[in-house]
Amino acid sequence: MSNFTNQMRLSSSLIKRLKRSLTTPMVMQTRSFTTTEGHRPSMVHKRSLDILHDPWFNKGTAFSMTERDRLDLRGLLPPNVMSSEQQIERFMADLKRLEVQARDGPSDPYALAKWRILNRLHDRNETMYYKVLIANIEEYAPIVYTPTVGLVCQNYSGLFRRPRGMYFSAEDRGEMMSMVYNWPADQVDMIVVTDGSRILGLGDLGVQGIGIAIGKLDLYVAAAGINPQRVLPVMIDVGTNNEKLLKDPLYLGLQEHRLEGEEYISVIDEFMEAVFTRWPHVIVQFEDFQSKWAFKLLQRYRDTYRMFNDDVQGTAGVAIAGLLGAVRAQGRPMIDFPKQKIVVAGAGSAGIGVLNAARKTMARMLGNNESAFDSARSQFWVVDAKGLITEERENIDPDAQPFARKVNEASRQGLREGASLVEVVQQVKPDVLLGLSAVGGLFSKEVLEALKGSTSTRPAIFAMSNPTKNAECTPEEAFSIVGDNIIFASGSPFKDVDFGNGLIGHCNQGNNMYLFPGIGLGTLLSGSRIISDGMLQAAAECLAAYMTEEEVLKGFIYPSISSIRDITKEVAAAVVREAIEEDLAEGYREMDARELCKLTQLRVCPCM
Repeated sequence: MSNFTNQMRLSSSLIKRLKRSLTTPMVMQTRSFTTTEGHRPSMVHKRSLDILHDPWFNKGTAFSMTERDRLDLRGLLPPNVMSSEQQIERFMADLKRLEVQARDGPSDPYALAKWRILNRLHDRNETMYYKVLIANIEEYAPIVYTPTVGLVCQNYSGLFRRPRGMYFSAEDRGEMMSMVYNWPADQVDMIVVTDGSRILGLGDLGVQGIGIAIGKLDLYVAAAGINPQRVLPVMIDVGTNNEKLLKDPLYLGLQEHRLEGEEYISVIDEFMEAVFTRWPHVIVQFEDFQSKWAFKLLQRYRDTYRMFNDDVQGTAGVAIAGLLGAVRAQGRPMIDFPKQKIVVAGAGSAGIGVLNAARKTMARMLGNNESAFDSARSQFWVVDAKGLITEERENIDPDAQPFARKVNEASRQGLREGASLVEVVQQVKPDVLLGLSAVGGLFSKEVLEALKGSTSTRPAIFAMSNPTKNAECTPEEAFSIVGDNIIFASGSPFKDVDFGNGLIGHCNQGNNMYLFPGIGLGTLLSGSRIISDGMLQAAAECLAAYMTEEEVLKGFIYPSISSIRDITKEVAAAVVREAIEEDLAEGYREMDARELCKLTQLRVCPCM
């Protein structure tokens, strides 16, 4: 009788649980519950504390009482059920209070303190983390992405708390095909991969470069609505040539010099084969590979895999959009772009990528034939660390060779091989001064003074190098020296310049996040087999046309980051249209290529 009485006192939920344990085989004891992933259900094979410790599924105090009962959470959370809005309000109040306290001493910038707090939220509740990021994208994009991500990468070994993403190393050769199955997601849509060899303009940071892959994928989720359970940041650790890291006992990566040649390529080959074997439809974005590998790997894989290099192609697209915007800001049609004289400072992967894209854009406007392509070449004057690049240059980089000035061309302009940037600007009198050098302050007072001689009615200055300290000049320097009528753009965020009397010098941020989320989303939705030059060009032209005539005449050539989800939607739609036009689209999920082609007006909603 006492046993019966005790059983009657048990809660009905516990009785059901006990019955399951007695009647269900051990292998079947894990229950599955359904959540929503877009419009499709996703199976959750967890319960109780396992859910609260999993940032993918944890909602904290936002779990309803019904969910708490179904998922065995009753009693594991405070009883008051809070809405997500209430959670975010509480977090934001806490963030403002902790920003100062979270600093590790005076040398720890407030931006890095903000990153620490956001990262802790990311570790425990991904849903809330992305809601905070989306709702405050203008404020927090510079924290999770450039410029703060540069600080994060520099200090990553000390900041590391919880692993995020995957690490493939030179020691894993022969094991990568099995390693990819250690990742828990059965479907991955986006991978951002780096080898840490050229993180922003900070150089070789080795395994610490994983921070840039994590930051980029945060923006894929926030801007393009990619499911956070379907993204994967990857570090390929092939060693480092950073002597400081090689001697640092706390460094988390391989402490050996970088692989080179065929050994290096074999590691990347094995990685690509492995991820595309498990996830055949994944898109891989290459990020911050040093120049000597960036172009080689792009050419090696782009016709076989769905991949692109953001430094080469994304930076180029954003720069093209800005250059076209600068033409519009002069009150001229974009078709006048081939008439622009452009001095480019920097011949690394980003610089060459922009040059190639700009030349192709000009050539297409001039008729898209061999003559047009050759004519477009003459609009560029490229200066690297050794000065003006001409055909007299010894051991010239093959990627820079097409832009080397002929000796007679240079001499007619009063220039020679190795001429300084100041000399080139003085003699060419360019419409555009474009910086992709990663050398902070390169646009010195002398260079900017020389630009005052430009033949353009409204010269443009693009100080595009990241992070902030590597910008070729600040907007204050540009506007104060060259004049308040210029167009100014930078890679990192700067504040507008107040001239007084109600006049403002607008600082446009030529941020890659305007394009890469839309390129990735458009490729995903189209099911395109590759990412073609035409798809990238369509993305750039879409961004260039996004601003109204009134806005560009006021000096705005890039939109506000606060509009990023709408921008991404438009860019993705343009990419899908181009994929259909080029007969590359194969469809996505229930919509095959034939159904895509039937759409009369393609509209894409970033709510995957």
